[in-house]
Amino acid sequence: MALTAEQKRQIVDDYQRGDDDTGSAEVQVALLTHNILALQSHFKEHVHDNHSRRGLRAMVDQRRKLLDYLKAKDHGRYREIIKRLQIRR
Repeated sequence: MALTAEQKRQIVDDYQRGDDDTGSAEVQVALLTHNILALQSHFKEHVHDNHSRRGLRAMVDQRRKLLDYLKAKDHGRYREIIKRLQIRR
């Protein structure tokens, strides 16, 4: 369910803006998106897991805030990350 260190490293490498970048909005959105997708598949089996559903909502809200920030700051970066992650907005 949780990302392994190798999976996380791969996502960071794919979305980082520079060599030492691990915390940019793009990286955070990509990590949250992969966690959200993993939780969505978890809920297909465990329909009544309401405690994890609260965490899912928190992740979706955090991703939305980061995307809103990115949209206000640099619309080009926002459109690129939306397109790469195939997030409907």
